[in-house]
Amino acid sequence: MRITELLQEETIDLGVKVNSKEEAIDHLIDLMVKGGNISDREEYKKGILDREATGTTGIGGGIAIPHSKNAAVMKAGLASMTVPDGVDYEAMDGEPSDVFFMIAAPAEGSDLHLQALARLSTILMDSEFKSNLLKAKSKEEYLRLIDEKETQKFPEEEKPKETVEEKKEGYRVLAVTACPTGIAHTFMAAESLENMGKEMGVPLKAETNGSGGAKNILTKEEIENCDGIIVAADKNVEMARFDGKQVLQTKVADGINKPKELIQTILDGKAPTYHHTGGAAQEENTEGESIGRQVYKHLMNGVSHMLPFVIGGGILIALAFLLDDQSINPANFGKNTPAAALFKTIGEQAFGFMLPILAGFIAMSIADRPGLAVGFVGGALASGGYTFANIMSYDSSTAVSSGFIGALLAGFLGGYIMVLLRKIFDKLPSALEGLKPILLYPVCGIFIMGVVMIAINPVMGAINTGLNNFLASMSGTSSILLGAILGGMMSVDMGGPFNKAAYVFGTAQLTVANAGPEQYAIMAAVMAGGMVPPLAIALCTTFFKNRFTENERKSGIVNYVMGLSFITEGAIPFAAGDPIHILPPCIIGSATAGALSMAFKCGLPAPHGGIFVIGVITNPVMYLVAVAVGAVIGMLIMSVTKKPLQNK
Repeated sequence: MRITELLQEETIDLGVKVNSKEEAIDHLIDLMVKGGNISDREEYKKGILDREATGTTGIGGGIAIPHSKNAAVMKAGLASMTVPDGVDYEAMDGEPSDVFFMIAAPAEGSDLHLQALARLSTILMDSEFKSNLLKAKSKEEYLRLIDEKETQKFPEEEKPKETVEEKKEGYRVLAVTACPTGIAHTFMAAESLENMGKEMGVPLKAETNGSGGAKNILTKEEIENCDGIIVAADKNVEMARFDGKQVLQTKVADGINKPKELIQTILDGKAPTYHHTGGAAQEENTEGESIGRQVYKHLMNGVSHMLPFVIGGGILIALAFLLDDQSINPANFGKNTPAAALFKTIGEQAFGFMLPILAGFIAMSIADRPGLAVGFVGGALASGGYTFANIMSYDSSTAVSSGFIGALLAGFLGGYIMVLLRKIFDKLPSALEGLKPILLYPVCGIFIMGVVMIAINPVMGAINTGLNNFLASMSGTSSILLGAILGGMMSVDMGGPFNKAAYVFGTAQLTVANAGPEQYAIMAAVMAGGMVPPLAIALCTTFFKNRFTENERKSGIVNYVMGLSFITEGAIPFAAGDPIHILPPCIIGSATAGALSMAFKCGLPAPHGGIFVIGVITNPVMYLVAVAVGAVIGMLIMSVTKKPLQNK
């Protein structure tokens, strides 16, 4: 989906003069009508105004992108205009807006408006490009400028004729980037490596293993012809294709922060040659890695596959509480009304897979595909609380669920059980090779895993119950301290081990049987802490502009959206470029927000969502106050730690 595929000459107007925000909206809607994109002008306008009522789409820097996913839209499209004199569009930075793009997306179907919004935000951050749009003399030139910019920014979409020279020479260096969530670090690392490759004059292509699957996939021919491959990943990626090639394996953070060093290592031929054994995943990826690093990657592989179930199921359950009427039957809260019961039933089914998925994919990371079923069963047994005392007449009331802790243990035990079984079965005659994956591995592995988990569930369940009782007993200053610690951890490495540890701890509390205020308070403090870093940076770039370069100020605007959406990683480029002056203010601000969230007794039954799940947060007004205070404190400290730039 390219901007030039959605934008027509009929929906472009250059050199427009409008006197108000409403006039600007009306003019853009008229262009939409000319393009035949909408069937009901007033219905579409209502959608645009409803969106503006939740917050301006004037993102700053002279740019405004009003949008609506609307039943009045017959076909997806864009309208655009330039207003050389500018107009007050109530933009975030208070400056006039002069370049407008309006997005129309059908009510049914994919979130095309979000895709278009993300793409426009990316290309419009280039001030020179935006200036050229304002200077365009014709609609043809306007479209050409956009097409050229998209081609430059998204090279994977270039036409073959546009990359003949590069294809002929081939890519000297290839890269694969992957982070546990597959959202921010993955793409930041890819862009950092590709940009450094251009700067060094080294053709480089990066494959991203993001939340939507692998993109820009490396081809067999590219792998054969390259000098080497950089694997910057915090979870396992498919490695067999790199057999015999020079491969440098490292953290995804190094792809963001050390791109030149990584590329130079490949060019100098100093990376080890990778040899695929044809065995388990851990043999593919652990050469030269510490034990701690291996454990972290296995854990994050489980977490990354678990998150869609946690977020999807958790938010649906939270919506059930929002839609229900507790007064009907407090004991059945969440299912008292048909709508609430529907949301909660679906959400519970999705959420119920969380622990088996976590354990299954940890085991798979360790032992490849044979580990998946074994870990999954172990996670299910941990969640169900099965013991030798209750297996003959199982009753949920007698279950001793070991919860999240038990599922973690099941994942690692399952993986290493399969590694051991593989070594034992390697001694069998080769004639039995075909029986291993379909009979020996699953039967023996699942049985051993089952016996082990049923045996240790009482112990792990006692630990799990003790931890939950301890958390439930925390009140006053102790709970506030916990909130400060968890909030601060969300800022320490912004998506790294500390951040993920705090987030996983928060989401784990939502899996506790009959989770209540104590567990919800922990999740609320975690999210508050995670929202602060991008917001603090965005505020600082807005109110203390002389501390930042022009490009940083433009990126700062995007951080408003990142922060409100609970995407802590939006702060990474700033923290990576100046950690001494950025990280301490963010940590203090996040710790403050987490502590205040606890002090105000805020609770969050959903594991994600940022500002978009404010309706399900307990004490929502004070929660917003907690986040705002944390962000402002972070901004003020940052304004002191970062000195004004010269000539700014």
